[in-house]
Amino acid sequence: MSKAADDEGVPGGQGEPAQQLGGEAAGGKAPSKLSASAFTPGWTKASCPCCASERVDPLVLVKLGQKVSPETKRWLIKLIGAPQKDGGAGLLAHPGEDATGNIIVLSAPRCTLMRATEELGLCKTYRNGEMEAFAYNDRDNFRDSDNMEAFLTSAERQYIIKYELDGLRAQKDLRIPGLLDSCTLQKRDNIWQKLGAAGVIVDTFPLHNSGKLKDLSEAWYSGNQLAQPLDKVNEYFGSSVAFYFSFLDFYTWSLLPPAILGLFIAYFSREVQREMLQSVSGSQAVEVQDEPEPLISGHMLQAVFSMLWSTVVMELWKRRSSSLSYRWGTLHLAERFAEPRPDFHGDLGVNPVTGRVEPLFPEWKRDLRMALVSVPVVGLFLGLVVLGMMCFYWAEARVQWLHKDWDSMISQIFLYVPSVIHIVYTNMLATVYRRVAQSLTEYENHREESAYDNHLTGKILVFTFFNNFAVLFHIAFFKQDVPLLRKRLASLLIITQLVNQVTEVVIPFLVDRFISAPHRTESKDDPEEDKFRNQGTLPPFPGLFAEYIELLVQFGYLSLFSCVFPLTAVLLLLNNLTEIRSDAYKICKLFRKPFYPPVASMGVWQVAFEVLSFVSVVSNCWLLLLSPRLQELSQEAGMSGSNLLMGAVMVEHVLILVKVIMAALIPDEPDWIRKKREHIEYTSMQALRQQKLNTQES
Repeated sequence: MSKAADDEGVPGGQGEPAQQLGGEAAGGKAPSKLSASAFTPGWTKASCPCCASERVDPLVLVKLGQKVSPETKRWLIKLIGAPQKDGGAGLLAHPGEDATGNIIVLSAPRCTLMRATEELGLCKTYRNGEMEAFAYNDRDNFRDSDNMEAFLTSAERQYIIKYELDGLRAQKDLRIPGLLDSCTLQKRDNIWQKLGAAGVIVDTFPLHNSGKLKDLSEAWYSGNQLAQPLDKVNEYFGSSVAFYFSFLDFYTWSLLPPAILGLFIAYFSREVQREMLQSVSGSQAVEVQDEPEPLISGHMLQAVFSMLWSTVVMELWKRRSSSLSYRWGTLHLAERFAEPRPDFHGDLGVNPVTGRVEPLFPEWKRDLRMALVSVPVVGLFLGLVVLGMMCFYWAEARVQWLHKDWDSMISQIFLYVPSVIHIVYTNMLATVYRRVAQSLTEYENHREESAYDNHLTGKILVFTFFNNFAVLFHIAFFKQDVPLLRKRLASLLIITQLVNQVTEVVIPFLVDRFISAPHRTESKDDPEEDKFRNQGTLPPFPGLFAEYIELLVQFGYLSLFSCVFPLTAVLLLLNNLTEIRSDAYKICKLFRKPFYPPVASMGVWQVAFEVLSFVSVVSNCWLLLLSPRLQELSQEAGMSGSNLLMGAVMVEHVLILVKVIMAALIPDEPDWIRKKREHIEYTSMQALRQQKLNTQES
């Protein structure tokens, strides 16, 4: 997609509003109010006759700066409504109450939506009932192509509007009407980003549909139903949000087998009962009724099960993910040479690959910034993690000494204080680091949105792994203190889950209920514009990053260390059953509706989960070496420490081989999905070949 605003007048023609935007309609009457159910003269005209409609749904709201003049607002509305061939966005715009108001409401005509559908590579239902990659030239053969509400989800229509706005670029140097002469657009500047920097555009966000939101809420978290309405979530919030909740649902119910096994081990294994009581009491003298232990202890069973469970879960999830991407039309998303992301900057030049004039930034400069700035700053934060770990060990030693000296209930409570303080410290450090990582990734100046997301995710994953698991690995591999590891893991599972629930749900709910809501009161008779403005008072949705991090850390606790604390899966299952509803309530009620692009999977997060699955083999094999039962068996067999270590390494290699074989035996996608994907690729190639032949003939 390539856009270019021609000049400060922006070609009018079909993009002109159907009424005067200066405050009065043609004929001297005040402009009619915004309506979601009927076409009103306030909307700009569609760019072609086939897009004319008697119904225009407000989809996106643009909030302007308080000092923006009516002249600038009129220019912006003309730019938004102008046809794409004339440098506009090809959208529908409404000025709100009048030309002096500080909002513009946007929608999109049929042709703009369908062209963007093809550019994005979305699949839609063909006339034969099969999913096919949408082609604009073949649009009449796709079902519901004359009804955009049925053809595209509301999330897709709203994202396409953002996609078109972000693609607006100036064709030549021009001045923005109503602003100072210093506020000019240079050739190939991203218009939407420049207007934001100049204070013309304060915010752009998708609008909630109260009726659809109410229906979704009742089907999602208001009732007693266990199944999630994932298709409705995809329709309203988009595939990114739907994939997260689908994985959360799949992962939560996948916790049932390890939870049942954990309860079984905790009930029948005297060794596990003794160790758990020791962790709670802080004493090594706890006695449990002596009974002969079986040859295979509960720790061994839990460790092997966790390693195999993590592999099966991720392989089955990939199969479910591919099925969902086919159902939601994202199986064949286009891989294309996209426009640079809005925040990308550089010297104007000709892209040697696409031939387009756009900002260029040397790769060596980006590498230099990463090497000299990003890497040292990330290293600094990892050093702060180590510092916190050292302070934790010092405090742990002090309270142990205090407990031996006092031997009271108070001193027993103090045993958990270092863990609680360290957990709070790591959470605060993670919050600060997340903001720093975003600033570092912006400074690196990546051209593509995908490159930006991958580098940001990589930075946070490295820190998250180090921040959450460094202490546990140090306790297990260097201190070799299994009781301390068990106590630390129990503290993490309980305290972290409580902190997450309070910070993610309770605090936003209280802020919304007692601070924001009183200023957002509305009635049915209020104008639509006021209701739209009220949505702007909600805080922006913080994204799914923290949610995926939370699940990744949970997955790590379970797959890496659950053999020392078999009830790990039980605690995680109880937490996640409430997490599904609390996350659903949060995104529906406490935040603005977010923009999300169509996606075909969880992306880089899926790789992160698979990496943890392989690391779990090393972790569990080492923890088995520290198992008292295995130590007893090795002494009875007369095995030396080195022989025991060699045996553990051999077992580790065998288990890795088993995981690889299991991953190979379970295909990443069902056979019918593979055939559908190959058919879509074949028909896309045929359509492209036919398009080239038609171009050559013409």
